[in-house]
Amino acid sequence: MLTCETSISTQAIQWKCVESKTESRRLHYGRFVVSPFKRGQVSTVGIAMRRASLEEVQGTSITRAGFHGVLHEYSTITGIQETIHDVLANLKEIAPKSDSNDVKEAISSVTGPKEVTAGDILLPPSVKVIDDSQYIVTITQPVSLNIESKIEKDCGYRVENSNGYEGGEFPVDAVSMPVRNVNYSVHLFGSGRATRETSFIEIWTNGSLTPDEAISEASEKLIDLPTPLLHVKREDVFHFYPGGDESCSALAGSSSQIYDVNKLEGKLSENTFIDQLELSARAFNCLKKAKIHTIADLLNYSREDSSKIKSFGQKSVDQVSKASWEHFDLKLPKKKSHIN
Repeated sequence: MLTCETSISTQAIQWKCVESKTESRRLHYGRFVVSPFKRGQVSTVGIAMRRASLEEVQGTSITRAGFHGVLHEYSTITGIQETIHDVLANLKEIAPKSDSNDVKEAISSVTGPKEVTAGDILLPPSVKVIDDSQYIVTITQPVSLNIESKIEKDCGYRVENSNGYEGGEFPVDAVSMPVRNVNYSVHLFGSGRATRETSFIEIWTNGSLTPDEAISEASEKLIDLPTPLLHVKREDVFHFYPGGDESCSALAGSSSQIYDVNKLEGKLSENTFIDQLELSARAFNCLKKAKIHTIADLLNYSREDSSKIKSFGQKSVDQVSKASWEHFDLKLPKKKSHIN
């Protein structure tokens, strides 16, 4: 039981795992207590930890699969119970764990009749599968099935279409999210000026990371993100005021410097990445795939151009537009199109 002392304000924040259990090979649970915080700090840390755990912690997944002699994902193979589309969906459910950041290749070569599972995949030494019993496909006749897979580390979702893939190779809509869910709660103790907060954080993972590994990696990501701000110099700070000549003339007497968009792009090009927009995993991954890495890159796209990015709908356009305004006072150009 936590007790309150007047010296608590000098205590360092500490955390401890109070419960850990393996509910299944694909579901690990951990419960942590973190204390003491000043009032209001638990929500700040809890929200950030939840987002970092779900969006920043890397996971491993199968991203591509190849089948010899197959034309499209709805093809059927004689002696195979499922369509290629069904097999790809089953491969998506496999949870690998990799010690390498490089793309790895794996192969499954099986002769039926047999029910093929993740345990039948021949993996490189740096990769293992969390659940060998994960179902892939059923071979109903004495025929051979060869599946060549590529395994990668990433964050969030990867949604792709089959355009650009040929030779029987198909993309897998990968989910590289080892953390399945995160909850936090706030508990007060003490009274008056000595009131402090305790947080209980609950984390569920898919087994490729333990809950304590996930909370540790998420914490490292949170520490790294604002590090560049520790070295900001006054001459690097700039201000941009949208709204036309009137708003600019009204601020002409101010000491703040006003930049046009072209100058702003150069100023932002090297150090200001789209990570700082705090976008959803879907919107963030779509921009990355379109090779939009910085705010300057983003300014080359109008709202209309942005809506044409693959898998990037109007909802994502609105989200990016809102985030760029809230974080940098910038609006996506209305009539600007630099897309090659």
